[in-house]
Amino acid sequence: MQTGDEPASPAVSERVLTLPNIISFARLLLVPVFGVLIFTERDVAALVVLVIAGASDWFDGVIARRFNQMSRLGQLLDPAADRLYIFVTLVGLAWRELVPWWLVVVIALRDVVLAALLPVLTRHGYGPLPVHLAGKAGTFALMYAFPLLLLGNVAGTLGTVAWTFGWASALWGVGLYWLAAVLYVDQVVRIVRSDQRGARPA
Repeated sequence: MQTGDEPASPAVSERVLTLPNIISFARLLLVPVFGVLIFTERDVAALVVLVIAGASDWFDGVIARRFNQMSRLGQLLDPAADRLYIFVTLVGLAWRELVPWWLVVVIALRDVVLAALLPVLTRHGYGPLPVHLAGKAGTFALMYAFPLLLLGNVAGTLGTVAWTFGWASALWGVGLYWLAAVLYVDQVVRIVRSDQRGARPA
């Protein structure tokens, strides 16, 4: 039972035109710009765009919570933008032979697994489940790793240190990314089993 002293959960609205959603749309529009910069090896400009995208991701979350502007559209846009930046960066780095292609496959396969669960959730009357903390941490680690891997292309001590920490962060991010996927699958299995038990005759 909830007492008067407990904070109420923030309401999630169906609004579209909110400031956090506008920021998320702007971040999505920067994805092709970022992709061109990565593939044309304009690394300084690409790093600037990546930093802006990461900062805006944090900023729109703060605004949404502070001013009660959390929306279902925003819950879809934020992880979609994060995945696009991760995918474009990985493909660009692999194309330039800065990271191996197996890293692209491992991360992309995780998103394929999650996408395959969406029809199951829909059949049981659910939309996409909330992003798990492990998934957010994994995304943060990957987004942190990419600038370091780009800096690893620089000759000298700076490049060596950046490359080492970049790979450590990338592998940690992949582990958390897949841990979140396992937790997500477990949630879906629990939902399906719960609905099956409820459908059985008494």
